[in-house]
Amino acid sequence: MACKICETRRPRRFCPAVEGQICSLCCGREREMTINCPLECEYLQEARKHERPAPVNPDQFPNQDIHVTDKFLHDNEALLLQLGRTVMTAALETRGAVDNDVREALAALIRTHRTLQSGLYYETRPENTVAAQLCRKIQAATDEFRLAETERLQTPKTRDLDVLGVLAFLQRLEIDRNNGRNRGRRFIDFMRGQFRTPAGAPARSLAVT
Repeated sequence: MACKICETRRPRRFCPAVEGQICSLCCGREREMTINCPLECEYLQEARKHERPAPVNPDQFPNQDIHVTDKFLHDNEALLLQLGRTVMTAALETRGAVDNDVREALAALIRTHRTLQSGLYYETRPENTVAAQLCRKIQAATDEFRLAETERLQTPKTRDLDVLGVLAFLQRLEIDRNNGRNRGRRFIDFMRGQFRTPAGAPARSLAVT
């Protein structure tokens, strides 16, 4: 029997993504590059422990003019938790979604919310259909949060600028956690770990390091 991918080397492990036995070299080389690895795969999770993506210079994050402080995150903790949880569930429920799709969706939403600051609303939608689906789900969650907040408080509280700041923070978090693989889901996996905790967990756990 030979590896199902290279058809040359002796297989060493079962790959649930290709539903067959593969060699360790193909597992390491093709993992999240050409293979859509299930997040529960024991070999993927073991590899996560040893991943060392290139460090990101915070000065190179996009949208540098959007200032996100610890105080801002604390003041908007409920919105951050709502959108963070939505990003995670939307990514897990949207077939084929990977970290790069999340990045594209967040970038489009930021461009959309920037137009609100100029008073001329223009909705940006990615051509990428997966990213576009994520966009719709995240925007719907934002609208639901603000509507529920207004009904509860009898007055609008969350500003467009607050939404923009939270989106920018999530964008930076995704860039920081992305492992650079074509089909990588390291950020999605990270968010999944964060939101295994009960609703209301402190937003400070979502840290850009």
